[in-house]
Amino acid sequence: MNSLSALADFQADKLDIFLSRLQTIFAQMDQKYDEVAEAYGFKCRGCEDNCCLTRFYHHTYLEYLYVRLGFDKLDFPERKIILTRAVDVCRQVEMADKKGEPVRQMCPLNQRGMCSIYFYRPMICRMHGIPHELRKPGQPAFHGPGCGDFDKQCPDVSNVQFDRTPFYFEMAKLENEFKQAAGLTGRIKLTIAEMITCIGQGA
Repeated sequence: MNSLSALADFQADKLDIFLSRLQTIFAQMDQKYDEVAEAYGFKCRGCEDNCCLTRFYHHTYLEYLYVRLGFDKLDFPERKIILTRAVDVCRQVEMADKKGEPVRQMCPLNQRGMCSIYFYRPMICRMHGIPHELRKPGQPAFHGPGCGDFDKQCPDVSNVQFDRTPFYFEMAKLENEFKQAAGLTGRIKLTIAEMITCIGQGA
């Protein structure tokens, strides 16, 4: 079973426990990110190459459920506006993909430059922007770059370690526990716009 609609059958009290644990991991991510950003002297202030224009995929049911939790806390008119925008983004992306054209669509949750559910945003939205490393067993460490605005703000600084590995490990561990408890298999691969569209469809 791997349908998002099957999540409706999962007991609310048990789900609350998993989402609370996810929140703890996210808080640890935020703290580490802030420490590294301060060490670099980097401040995310918004830029032309806004990361909210990037097509990020998210791969865990728990992140989907956390986004849904944040979305459900918005008032109805705001949810309606965001849902309409999400459906349009999905349509624009699909059309561009069919034509083989590049596409950059603003995340439907971005309103007036701010995330409508900032507290509930997924993992990659929390960690994007700063150079990082990722270590997989038996493989050399992968080193990822910072965003364009980071390069402008911090062109000549020495490397400050930002190892995402522990956070990826904890996320994967928690997700596997949740899937086992919920009877789910496989993984999901959804953008924020696709998540919001699924939520609007009652998934």
